Amino acid sequence: MEYSRLVEVYEQLNKTTKRLEKTHIISEFLKDVNADDMEQVMLLLEGRVFPGYDSREIGVASRLMLKSLNVATGISADRIEKEWKKQGDLGLVAELIVKTKKQSTLHSTKLTIKKIFENLRKLAELEGQGTVDRKTQLIAELLTSAKPVESKYIVKTILGEMRIGVGEGSMRDAITWAFFGHKIGVKYTKEGNDIEVEDRDIYNKYLDAVQHAYDVTNEFALVAKAAKSKGLQGLENIGMKVGIPIQVMLALKADTIEEAFETVGKPAAIEFKYDGFRIQGHKDEKGNIKLFTRRLEDVTNQFPDVVEFVKKNVRGKSFIIDSEAVGYSKKTGKYLPFQSISQRIKRKYDIDKMSSDFPVELNVFDIINHDGKSMLNEPFEKRRALLEKIINPEKKKIVLSKSKIVSEKKDVEKFFREAVNAGNEGLMFKSLNSPYKPGARVGYMIKFKHMMETLDLAIVGAEWGQGKRSKWLSSYVIACIDENGNFLEVGRASTGLKEKEEEGLSFVEMTRLLKPLTISEKGKEVKVKPKIVIEVGYDEIQKSPTYESGFALRFPRVLQIRDDKGPHEASTLDYVKKLYNSQKKT
Repeated sequence: MEYSRLVEVYEQLNKTTKRLEKTHIISEFLKDVNADDMEQVMLLLEGRVFPGYDSREIGVASRLMLKSLNVATGISADRIEKEWKKQGDLGLVAELIVKTKKQSTLHSTKLTIKKIFENLRKLAELEGQGTVDRKTQLIAELLTSAKPVESKYIVKTILGEMRIGVGEGSMRDAITWAFFGHKIGVKYTKEGNDIEVEDRDIYNKYLDAVQHAYDVTNEFALVAKAAKSKGLQGLENIGMKVGIPIQVMLALKADTIEEAFETVGKPAAIEFKYDGFRIQGHKDEKGNIKLFTRRLEDVTNQFPDVVEFVKKNVRGKSFIIDSEAVGYSKKTGKYLPFQSISQRIKRKYDIDKMSSDFPVELNVFDIINHDGKSMLNEPFEKRRALLEKIINPEKKKIVLSKSKIVSEKKDVEKFFREAVNAGNEGLMFKSLNSPYKPGARVGYMIKFKHMMETLDLAIVGAEWGQGKRSKWLSSYVIACIDENGNFLEVGRASTGLKEKEEEGLSFVEMTRLLKPLTISEKGKEVKVKPKIVIEVGYDEIQKSPTYESGFALRFPRVLQIRDDKGPHEASTLDYVKKLYNSQKKT
């Protein structure tokens, strides 16, 4: 398939903000994609060339892209950089300068999806001496053959700046409409931006099948190919594979104990809610252990201690367990906040020293697969019983989450005090008869915390400070996310950080993290890729016409970096609205 066909779809998607229209555009396009191209097309629609759990990265920064544009077009780097500062978007710059490059540099080769995909994947494989030049040539090869509008999206894909407003829900629905629309009678009306469905129950059946297939593979590419090639049976035959992370089950929130009981029922299992980070532990039949975060990042190498805990203390030929790694003080043994161990997630060097300086205890609370058998549809009570049978607890290494079955409010309150006194955030409520539902907030699991709810927000911009803070990015533009995956600003946060690194999260560290993510600079204002998520406290949520979200945080303050969360796990606009409305009741 020619790349120009995919670019037409990108352009159509960028011209509408309507979720259903975006879904319709993608579904119509997918009908024309053959099975051999499907995986590559689906990944490129998501703006990537590797699945989310694959740790490989294209590894091209803005400066290298400037050089590649220079090589491809013959236009000076200074001129390209001036245009970049003016436009604030290297993709747009590429489109503009390719339009103006000399005719003699144009090639007639038509770019294909396969060629784009192969070159971009090669970028991630290059290393060693001469890597910069080889990467430059690979990119320039594509740009030289690209039409202006194609060059825009090539650059955006390479830099990870594809923002076409397509979320997981749209991708799931598009696959359903494309390959099962004739069976479920889906009809989209552009005028009313609505759909008609002949049989809602059958429609939901196919939607659920697509969603489940995605939840256990984390690849819409595989799901779409299975749906295209083998229909519903193909989706049903997709199973989880040990060594490939699945979406973890997510919890709803409750403001009161009564609300939690109402959702999960009585009796319920209650557990300590640990202030750590999610670890999904895999062991295959060859004995290999892999560890993944809730963002599906492979952190096996960063946690050799946890690998050993799992290998020695969990029985089974193969399994997938769900757990929380919690940091603790070597002096007191008491649990520490997430931030105290978060630096271990990204660490690539001095691993043994980090393991010793920042030890963790793995608290196991669920099991997803055991000895080749899926546990997804088994009730929680049975899954917990299996954990108790196969785990050999070892304090400060690996233990079962502290749990209790209760029916009375007074028992919850007592257990809650015990959890908080031990340094935990609060409690989790779990329905005893519920299945494990990957990637969904369906009410089987509830988190209950005593403090005011915080927000997890993505940093989309920053500002250089003044005076002694002039060398730091010291004010951060923070954003929630809407249903289409768009980032909507809700305020600026500049308090909560330290001036000295040894005192905690500092302006120095934040500047170091944000500078490589810079998209554009105008004066003191910096626009950055939305990759860093921070937990933000505030005094109040107010309505505001100033920000795109329609809301503003009063006195926002940075509490910590959430290394365990990706930008698309930021708090949603709907959740901000919910918190705003709940304020009015108090």
